[in-house]
Amino acid sequence: MKKIIHHLRRQPEEIRRHILHSLTIFFGIVLISLWVYSLGTNFSDPKTQAKISDELSPLSALKGNLLGGYQSISGSTQGEDLNLEDPNLFE
Repeated sequence: MKKIIHHLRRQPEEIRRHILHSLTIFFGIVLISLWVYSLGTNFSDPKTQAKISDELSPLSALKGNLLGGYQSISGSTQGEDLNLEDPNLFE
C-alpha cells in the first residue's frame, strides 16, 4: 500500500486529479446502485406497501378539496359545470 501511495504522490497533479475523479465517480455509481437495489427490496415488501397506502390516504382528502375549489372557480368564471369528481380522471 505504501508503494501505491508513494507512486501516486510522484505523479503530476493532473494525473492525480484524473485518478481522484475516476475513483469518486466509480464509488458514487457503486453507492447509487446499492441504494437502488435496497429501495427495490424495501418497496416489494407487503408491509411497506400497506404502510405507503395508509400514508397516502390524507392526500385523497386534499385532492377532493382541490378539485372542489377548482370546480367552483371554473364554474363561476366559465359558466360550465365540469365533472371533476370522476375517480378515473387522474389515473
